[in-house]
Amino acid sequence: MAKQFECIEDQHRSFIEAQHLFFTGTAASDGRVNVSPKGMDCLRVLGPNRIIYLNVTGSGNETAGHLAKDPRMTLMWCSFEKRPLILRCYGTARAVHHSDPDWADLLTKFDQTVGARQIYDLTVDLVQTSCGYAVPFMDYAGPRDTLTQWATKQGDDGLRTYWDARNRKTIDGADTGIEANLTE
Repeated sequence: MAKQFECIEDQHRSFIEAQHLFFTGTAASDGRVNVSPKGMDCLRVLGPNRIIYLNVTGSGNETAGHLAKDPRMTLMWCSFEKRPLILRCYGTARAVHHSDPDWADLLTKFDQTVGARQIYDLTVDLVQTSCGYAVPFMDYAGPRDTLTQWATKQGDDGLRTYWDARNRKTIDGADTGIEANLTE
């Protein structure tokens, strides 16, 4: 049975911080819904109603484009270990770009910043837990370093060239706001 909470409680935070993987979901009022897996120790719970996560360069930039049109976001974690649990945080989010005044301060919250493209700042208005009984058991083998190696090889100029060519628009043609990162 699902249970709902107004904020991230201590047991929720402990669960979130123990997970190696989470999923983010966004959608504009039209076009496709986007669900993306995230790892790389890129998420921080900053308070009972606030989560930030570092978005590193990837093949698409759907989340930024969706948030520019509609700020709704859902984050979800699943337990793949002994205790079954699914936890979702619902709320509104904004994309923080390199040129935004709070970029530098938020970036200090993360150890790994190679390829940093945006930081998403989520205000949580609902937390929901559910059973997770159908989620399979899976063993964690460790993080992948493939994306970090790729971003390091690109360097700052190469990343900006990639953003310009591949991350300006969503697959539905919406602007992502990446222009703010291209002028550094």
